[in-house]
Amino acid sequence: MKKKEFAFDLVKILLGIALVLPIILAAFISFMPKADIMKIPFELNLNNATLENYIHSFTYMNLGNYLKNSFIMVGIELPCKAFTALLAAYAFSHFEFPGKNFLFTLLMTVMMIPGEVIIMSLYKMIMKWGLIDTYAGLTITSLVDVAAVFMLRQNMLSIPKSLYEAAKIDGCGRMKYFFSILIPLCKTVLAAYALRGFINIYNSYMWPLLVTTKDEMRTIQTGVAQLSWSSHSGLVLAAAMITSIIPLTVYFFGMDSIVEGMTAGAVKN
Repeated sequence: MKKKEFAFDLVKILLGIALVLPIILAAFISFMPKADIMKIPFELNLNNATLENYIHSFTYMNLGNYLKNSFIMVGIELPCKAFTALLAAYAFSHFEFPGKNFLFTLLMTVMMIPGEVIIMSLYKMIMKWGLIDTYAGLTITSLVDVAAVFMLRQNMLSIPKSLYEAAKIDGCGRMKYFFSILIPLCKTVLAAYALRGFINIYNSYMWPLLVTTKDEMRTIQTGVAQLSWSSHSGLVLAAAMITSIIPLTVYFFGMDSIVEGMTAGAVKN
């Protein structure tokens, strides 16, 4: 049994090294000047390490503007998704109204529709409205997240109904209960969703690629992708490192919240 466990651990370690090694190698190369990278045969030589590639990625590539556009997308989409999901989850978990189960089932079916099926219809709509190369065009189709509604509803169902009844007896209105009691109780799930949502929006590629034609409106993922034609590998890798370090940092510091948020509501009181 111990031999099997050792072999299994060894395989996991080797797989981890295989996954991490290319990233480490790319990070090292990003500090090398172009002349050293273009040498044949190639040598990983950090004696002439420089920050030139990182500096040029902001000056030559306009990386700062790409990051700004991505953060604006996050700043518009994430609060809208979270707030609409909270309101919908509150309605589906605490109130009874005609067609409630049908509407919730209808919402859940939306999760089964691949985004690629409707992306061209959405693009034609945005083009017809004249929203190409605008922040509205980048965000207007992504202001609601059905998956967040489901996740928050499950969490709200785990909160004892007696708390809501007690708040009503004490004169607490529906919206006061929502803002003062319910949202604070959902903060763990909200934190997990915020982290996941940030990474998903930050990494979005296909939609920003479709609705932006001007370089100044490109997001970080579409902007860096334009470097694929470049012969300067160091510049490309430096931009890729900068692009990757932001979501990695967010995930690293928010990992505990993601785990807690995903397990919250798993057990109903």
